[in-house]
Amino acid sequence: MSSIGDTPARGDRTKVVVVGGGFGGVRVAKALAHADVDVTLVDRTNHHLFQPLLYQVATGILSPGLIAPALRRVVKKQSNTRTLLAEVFDIDLQAKVVHALAPNEQRLDLPYDYLVVAGGATHAYFGHDEWSHFAPGMKSIEDARMLRSQILGAYELAEVATDEKERDAYLTFVVVGAGPTGVELTGQLAELARYVLPKEYRTIDTRSARIILLDAAPSVLPPFAPKLQQYTQHRLEKMGVEIRLNTLATDMDADSITVKGPEGVDTITARTKIWAAGVQASPLAAMLAKATGTETDRAGRLAVDPDCSLPGAEGVYAIGDMVSTVDRLPGVAQVAMQQGTYVGRLIANRAKGDDTTPAPFHYFDKGSMATIGARQAVADVRGVKFTGYLAYLLWCYVHVMFLIGWGNRLGTLFNWVRSLRYARHRGHRLISMTGAQAVARHHEAA
Repeated sequence: MSSIGDTPARGDRTKVVVVGGGFGGVRVAKALAHADVDVTLVDRTNHHLFQPLLYQVATGILSPGLIAPALRRVVKKQSNTRTLLAEVFDIDLQAKVVHALAPNEQRLDLPYDYLVVAGGATHAYFGHDEWSHFAPGMKSIEDARMLRSQILGAYELAEVATDEKERDAYLTFVVVGAGPTGVELTGQLAELARYVLPKEYRTIDTRSARIILLDAAPSVLPPFAPKLQQYTQHRLEKMGVEIRLNTLATDMDADSITVKGPEGVDTITARTKIWAAGVQASPLAAMLAKATGTETDRAGRLAVDPDCSLPGAEGVYAIGDMVSTVDRLPGVAQVAMQQGTYVGRLIANRAKGDDTTPAPFHYFDKGSMATIGARQAVADVRGVKFTGYLAYLLWCYVHVMFLIGWGNRLGTLFNWVRSLRYARHRGHRLISMTGAQAVARHHEAA
C-alpha cells in the first residue's frame, strides 16, 4: 500500500476532516462552505442517501438516483471542500491523522485540525447476527435493491410453484419491527399485493398474500401518541395486515421464523423476512471509544459532551446515530442534521479565533410522521396530531423538501402523483433472472 497525504492547504488554513456523507456529515460541510478552512469529506459510498425513502426504492415507487445524489454534486459549489471515496480503518487522535483505504487499497493519511465523525448506524439483531442472512434490513441502496429483488422474486417464484405449501411460503411476508420503517414498509407490501399486482399474474392471486407485522412492544409506532398508534393499527388491519404485538422473534431460517407471543410459541413459514427492529452504532464509535478509553452503551453509541465534542480528544466531534447524549435524543435524521449544522458553525467560529465556550447543542423537535399507505399517514407536529390525507400531504411536503436538488424533488413528486393517479403505479419494479435465481438458490441451499 502506498501512502498519500492531504492536498496542500492554502497557507495555514485549518484542516477539517468529516467522516460520513449522511445527514450529519453533509450539514457539517454545508455549514463550513464559506469558512476559511479546507474540508475533506470521506465516505464509503459516493452518494448521500436519504434513508427515510429507502423503502420506496425497495417497493418500486422510486428509483435509487432520486434519493441518492452523488456527494461530489452535493458540494460541487463549495471550493473549499473535496470528497473521497474511502473507508476509514483507524484514527490516530495523538497525531491527529485519519487513516483510510481507497478502493484500490491505496492508503490515505488525512491530517486534521478538527475531525467530525458522523458514521451513522447499522442493523442490530440483538445478539443473533446470523439472522441477517435470513431477514435483511435497509440501510443502503444495495439493501433496498436486494430487498426489491427478494419481494418481487417471491411473486415470480410463487407464479411457477407447483406445490401449494411452497406457493404459500413465497406469498408470506414478515416484517420484524413496528416502528416507522416497519409500518411504512408493511403498508407498501400490502398495497403491492392488494392493488398493484392482482391483474398482472395468472396463476396466483396476489391478494391472498399473507403480510405480518410483529413487534415485542405492545403497540405499533411505540414513540407516537396513543391516538396515532390506534389509527395506524386500524388502517393496517383494514389493508389486510396481520399485526402481532408483544411478540418476540426467537429463531429463524431461510424458510421460517419462530416467534413467542401471548399465545405461546409459533413457527411461521415465510420465505421473505425483513428486519426493521433495531439499530447498532457504526463501528467507528467503538474505534473512538477504544482510543479515548471510554465505553459505549448497549447500542454501541458513544457518549459526547453537550457541544458534541468527544471527551479526551481535542478537536474531535461525533454526531448522529452513533452517539448518545445526556438528554437521550432519538436516532432520527433531524437530530443528525441539526447537530451537523451546530458543529459546522462551531468549527467555523473556532477557525476565526473565537474560543468562547459555545452554548450546548439544543435539539428542536419538529415532529414525527409516518406513512401507512397511499393517501394515509400519521403526523405529530409540535403537539398537533394529524391523520389521514392531511397527514399524508404534510409527510410528502416535509420529505420532498429535505431531498437534495430540485430535479430529485420534482422527480419524486412526479412518481408519487403517478402512483396515486394511475392505480398506484410502480414504475421501478425492475428485477432480473439473476435476482430471482438468487432468491431461489438462497432457499435451496437452506
